[in-house]
Amino acid sequence: MALKAEAEFIYEDFILHTAPEKFYVEPLQAPNEVLVIDRASKDITLQRGAAVPAIASRQRVCALLGTVRLLSGHYLVIITRKVRVGEINRCTVWRVEHTEIIPFSRTAAQLTEEQVRLNSQYVGMLENVLRQPHFYFSHTYDLTQTVQRLHNTTPEFLQIPLHERADQRFVWNAHLLRDLSARPGLGRFCLPLVHGFVSIKQCSLNGCPFTWSLISRRNCYRAGTRLFMRGIDASGHVANMVETEQIVEYQGDRMSFVQTRGSIPLFWSQYPNLRYKPTPALSQRDNHQEACAKHFDAQLFHYGRQVVINLIDQKGVEKRLGDTLSELVRQLATPSVRYEAFDFHHECRKMRWDRLSILMDRIAEEQQEMGYFLLTRDGVLARVQDGVFRTNCIDCLDRTNVVQSMIAHRQLQHGLQRLAILREDQRLEDHSGFEFLYKNVWADNADLVSIQYSGTPALKTDFTRTGQRTKLGLVRDGYNSLCRYVKNNFMDGLRQDSIDLFLGNYQVDEEEGRTRRSPLAAGADYRLAVLLTILLGSVFMFLTTVLVPAAYTAETLLYMLFWGLMAYGTSAVILVYGAEFVQNPRLCPRRPRAKTA
Repeated sequence: MALKAEAEFIYEDFILHTAPEKFYVEPLQAPNEVLVIDRASKDITLQRGAAVPAIASRQRVCALLGTVRLLSGHYLVIITRKVRVGEINRCTVWRVEHTEIIPFSRTAAQLTEEQVRLNSQYVGMLENVLRQPHFYFSHTYDLTQTVQRLHNTTPEFLQIPLHERADQRFVWNAHLLRDLSARPGLGRFCLPLVHGFVSIKQCSLNGCPFTWSLISRRNCYRAGTRLFMRGIDASGHVANMVETEQIVEYQGDRMSFVQTRGSIPLFWSQYPNLRYKPTPALSQRDNHQEACAKHFDAQLFHYGRQVVINLIDQKGVEKRLGDTLSELVRQLATPSVRYEAFDFHHECRKMRWDRLSILMDRIAEEQQEMGYFLLTRDGVLARVQDGVFRTNCIDCLDRTNVVQSMIAHRQLQHGLQRLAILREDQRLEDHSGFEFLYKNVWADNADLVSIQYSGTPALKTDFTRTGQRTKLGLVRDGYNSLCRYVKNNFMDGLRQDSIDLFLGNYQVDEEEGRTRRSPLAAGADYRLAVLLTILLGSVFMFLTTVLVPAAYTAETLLYMLFWGLMAYGTSAVILVYGAEFVQNPRLCPRRPRAKTA
């Protein structure tokens, strides 16, 4: 027996007719129901048999993502190309391949020259977010919900429009849908969009074909970039919160296993300052206990029992973060939340990755107790998952993904044996073809989640892909680390602004660039470029005085000393004032708001 069927609430494809005065959105499944959007008044109505002007242009679109207001007025955001990922519960899942942002207004004559420039920049920022890999959607399956949450719903719940019953934590276009969702009867046009990773693979073991899926849903609350979005907020939302679900479908049986990751639930920051690894700062003013309690209350509500796996270093500043979190979990005084610290870097030093078995042994009993969700083909609820592992490191990327893949691997082993796909004496490792697929899908998941947060693929994925740490993997990690450094210091300010604009954390004021100064109006800062020019010139001259002369005279040594001191002094200035030279967010500035230590 399959899981409760999803109701058909979202039209699949449309013809968008663009006329000078109006947009006409015609569903291919119901051509008599036409969504009419007045480009001047912004009125949105559903009309039956609306007459489309002959002069209107036509284009086929996959879905409406909503509308957004910028300086030149409203824009319609649409999906124009999609790629099929696969099917879950006989419902097709799609990946967004291309989008368009179409203005309501046909002219920008009402804008000043400065406003035209700013408006173009805002449009580019939205396009930048929509180009991030990857966004996913389904017309008939609620991608925001786990299999277990969907099973726990009532038939009445399935009659609610998809965008309303979706888990709002994972609806990335909720802000764009506001105008459409506010009008009754338009639920079939409102498509929830999920950001993260989806892989759906057709597999076979021992002649038993089954579908294995991996879904990572990125939480849109406290979303942002690696160094500008850390820790927790007063509502209990944490940065880089991702829910990952592993699903197996076999002859009507459905199995699901869920894990979460998220930033350390404390008020802490690590703002870029041109240093390779900025020192994390723990706030001394904010109420850590209250926010942390809210976070775990929400975790317990959504998932049940919690095992908090903390993989950060147990020394230096990271140790202080870990000790504070450990104490707060102790103060919660609930057996439903347990803290498990594991110093990943120390335990696995000198490439001793086999020592991860120490952690796996320590959590084995709890993993067995928590279980997983299993609904048989006969409709019997054989098992439910009661609790999750909440894993974090500093970034919740590289180390976290390694551990999550190992936990999921053990669950998959047990689950496939329970479904009689594997015999009791068999291990997944014995099936090299599936093992290769499994490791690469989890490595792809690591790369996508990392790109979305840090701007680069994940580190340590050579271990995830091959089960071994390699020298080539170390070289690749070095390259990605360098890319992270450049992007986090010189590009992530704009990327954070783009995310804030897309999610509605910042809303454009129509007077920007006219009577009100826009946050984007700040001119370019050339101080760092000047200092780097001086530094490079000083290093060049120092090397010249060292390498060129055939003999060193007192004058040569003085030149050498001068250029050496010049290079050293310039470097010191850059590092001391590094925070002033990085690209910072301007729409919603992120700066320390409290005394830190």
